[in-house]
Amino acid sequence: METAIKPLDVPTAIRQRRSIKNFTRDPIAPEVLRQLIELTVAAPSSWNLQDWRIVLVRSEAQKAALSAAAFNQKQIVEAPVTFVFAASPYSWRDGIEPIIEQGLVNGWSEGFAAYLRGAVPQFQQALGEKNREYAVKDAMIAATHLVLAAESFGLSTCFMNGWVEEQVKAVIGAADDPNIAIAVVVPVGYAAEPRPNPGRLPFEHNVFSETLETPYQP
Repeated sequence: METAIKPLDVPTAIRQRRSIKNFTRDPIAPEVLRQLIELTVAAPSSWNLQDWRIVLVRSEAQKAALSAAAFNQKQIVEAPVTFVFAASPYSWRDGIEPIIEQGLVNGWSEGFAAYLRGAVPQFQQALGEKNREYAVKDAMIAATHLVLAAESFGLSTCFMNGWVEEQVKAVIGAADDPNIAIAVVVPVGYAAEPRPNPGRLPFEHNVFSETLETPYQP
């Protein structure tokens, strides 16, 4: 499989991406996979907590187990790698110093670092049960980075929301961790067949100006 390709620009990747359900067995070159991971974790997150936990499932045994946890959907078995995006809602409790130290190296001020040391625990504690929601949102943003990066490199993806969370957690070794949530599962590989663009509704159906009572007009 050719890897020396010119990546697509972002608008093109967005417009041509489709959810692919059938993949070839062609492997993804290690250097391409590494770039995909780098672009995925470049995603923003609340307070830069990077509270996603991304598991790459590649072995045949693990793919089979993950497929079983996803109602035996075959795209997991066919694709060379499936990214499981988990969320760690309470990772901030272990301390945010590594994040702050890295930020200081990359331009944060000592004043901003001091602010974060106080503000992050205060904010996250106030969230209560919404910690899970915020962490899942962060993981979904990272997953969106993945699918667009993959498309730009000639790969295809499929956002999957059809799975049993406890079973997926067991596959990735988190069965006994109540603080891990599964956000989304994304097979990545080379499409075995194209899928047509089903189209999108006109703006007036679901895009509004100021309030839901006023449809957006270009």
